[in-house]
Amino acid sequence: MKVNTRIFGEVDIEEAKLITFEGGIIGFPDMKKFALIYDSEKGVNAGIRYLQSMDEPTFAMPVMDPLSVCEDYNPEVEDELLKNLGNLDGDNLLVMTTVTVPKDIKEMSVNLMGPIIINTDTRKACQVIVDGDKYPVKYPIYDILQARKAGE
Repeated sequence: MKVNTRIFGEVDIEEAKLITFEGGIIGFPDMKKFALIYDSEKGVNAGIRYLQSMDEPTFAMPVMDPLSVCEDYNPEVEDELLKNLGNLDGDNLLVMTTVTVPKDIKEMSVNLMGPIIINTDTRKACQVIVDGDKYPVKYPIYDILQARKAGE
């Protein structure tokens, strides 16, 4: 299927690669179908990827692997919240966090309190809220990314 996106222009997305959020995502409950897309020049391991809405082509949410900015990230999530995703294990579990990029890029952050959990086998996903105050909604990442870039 061809989708005209705001960030990448027209892209061709395989129907089999669509990710379904049965309950929508926080703040956007009516958006249920997404594709995980990235800059092909930077490859699949590029830092920031995008959850591109299939329901609203102008909406794409930047996401990234939380382990790339918080090495000990390991939130506890109740099994009940994940049961609709199917059987999860280390091979089919993908965890992403949303990225906020304000006008002042130095205030860029990820939401460690609201991770997105994806079962790569079933292509089902959900966004959960982690209990407690161990992981913040706005975890600053600008300095982390700059330090990594300087070390490359």
